[in-house]
Amino acid sequence: MKDYDALRNRLRKNLKHWRKWARRRGIQCFRVYDRDIPEFPFAIDLYGDHLHAQEFRAGWKETQGDEDSYPRLSELLSECAQLPSEHVVFKTRQRQRGQSQYEKQGERTDDLIVEENGLRFIVNLHAYLDTGLFLDHRETRAMVAARARGARFLNLFAYTGSFTVYAVAGGACNSVTVDLSNTYQAWSRRNLELNALDGPNHRFIRADVFQYLDDAARARERFDLIVMDPPSFSNSKRMEEVLDVQRDHGRLIEGCLELLAPGGELFFSNNLRGFRFDEVLAKRTGATEITGQTVPEDFQRHRPHRCWRIQRKERP
Repeated sequence: MKDYDALRNRLRKNLKHWRKWARRRGIQCFRVYDRDIPEFPFAIDLYGDHLHAQEFRAGWKETQGDEDSYPRLSELLSECAQLPSEHVVFKTRQRQRGQSQYEKQGERTDDLIVEENGLRFIVNLHAYLDTGLFLDHRETRAMVAARARGARFLNLFAYTGSFTVYAVAGGACNSVTVDLSNTYQAWSRRNLELNALDGPNHRFIRADVFQYLDDAARARERFDLIVMDPPSFSNSKRMEEVLDVQRDHGRLIEGCLELLAPGGELFFSNNLRGFRFDEVLAKRTGATEITGQTVPEDFQRHRPHRCWRIQRKERP
């Protein structure tokens, strides 16, 4: 029999702590439980007045509404968070291959608007496995905003454009947001519009990133600040090539460096377990791992990503 009392006590303690922590920081979305008790292998995030719970199950197909295997969990979560049960969303997650984390999972399309550091974002807790806002990159987004004033900004594998929102809010003079999905490009555009940051200087390009990098290099495009956060693996039929971040990160980074202006910075991140940054490339480019600065306090139990900063040297 599962020890629901232990889970209840842990959730109440965590919610009290993290809600207070988040209020001080102007954050509405944060992690409150991250597989703290092995018997309950969930990651639970609060999005405003909704809870988003993901169960990690090796070898299982992603599903929604799988709380039947934990018949008391919905009631327990709504009780602890003091939220109605319909504001609790369950998903089951396995290690991802390809594009499955971005494919539509359900029919519900209700959007929520949440706030982070004074900026607003559209999230959807039902339609896709991921919600539209990667909470583990909250600190990285803030670092980008702090460097964006007057910058020409490029966001690759942009997903729903949260880095673009932060960069433009931070003063980027123009931006290019690149993703292969029409759905996510429209979502990115809506996020900019929601913050009254849209305009002709901010372009959205639907493209395979490999092809975009080649085309931009030929066109002699230049950027002062680039963010690249690729999936671990993608075999989307819309891509000209299969992406494997372990195999391809060198080529992707080299392509970005071709576009960086002297003194410009690249933030490169991925969430592949066991990822190894090419040592020769790291030494040649001066890549510095900054994961310790980019992983937020509420994600310390299980490191969700690794992140590097590369600065192109100024010309002598």
